[in-house]
Amino acid sequence: MIVDSHCHLDHFDAEERPAIVARAVAAGVTRMVTIGTRVDQAPAVKAIAERFPEVWGTVGVHPHQAGDGAMPTVEELVALADHPRIIGIGESGLDYFYDKSPRDVQREGFRRHIRAARAAGLPLAIHARDADEDIAAILREEREGGAFDFLLHCFSSTPALAEAALGMGGYLSFSGILSFPRSTELREVAARAPAGRLLVETDAPFLAPVPHRGKRCEPAFTALTCAVLAQARGVAPDAMAAQTTANFFRLFQRAGGGP
Repeated sequence: MIVDSHCHLDHFDAEERPAIVARAVAAGVTRMVTIGTRVDQAPAVKAIAERFPEVWGTVGVHPHQAGDGAMPTVEELVALADHPRIIGIGESGLDYFYDKSPRDVQREGFRRHIRAARAAGLPLAIHARDADEDIAAILREEREGGAFDFLLHCFSSTPALAEAALGMGGYLSFSGILSFPRSTELREVAARAPAGRLLVETDAPFLAPVPHRGKRCEPAFTALTCAVLAQARGVAPDAMAAQTTANFFRLFQRAGGGP
């Protein structure tokens, strides 16, 4: 069993979703989490998770959309997550590469999502791009208000951010980027991280792993990333699948203990 801890099933046409889920299950990816990026998208995330027993969801506002209208309050985010198929908050965080939203708005949104995750008792999926210092600083500052669980999704940042996040009890989730030829440093981060803090994902339909790089990604490809992670750590793919799945259920406790 492998879990795709981060994908975007709402980006696929409704008519093709059953086949996409079926291909994932056939590849051993028997659970998927479809991710929230906007408040007005939350009903679609919930509907997808309700339709497919293999799928859970999260709710939140992506940093790209942080400046699109009023940012939901902490209380509104907690209320949005009050659904049996919603198992996390996010994705939220900071993206200083594209800068699609004002940075101060991104930072405020990130803090609200952290506080909502703490209040709801759910883990936070964090998007971090070219903002490592601010991500680490905000995580440290917000922990003063109480502990919260989190993962850095699609981890492709510096070893320093990995070390900081792991030191605060965070998890790292690796996508198809791990398989790219130039991702040597990233594979080194993955090799050194504690085995109990690793997850895998696709971020589908984006970032397909080798040998599908440049094509549309889908949850079935999580198995390929898991195999690359296993190779980087010098363990068998089945062992890596079991470890990342156990880690997933430890972090996403609303998902239960597995099948």
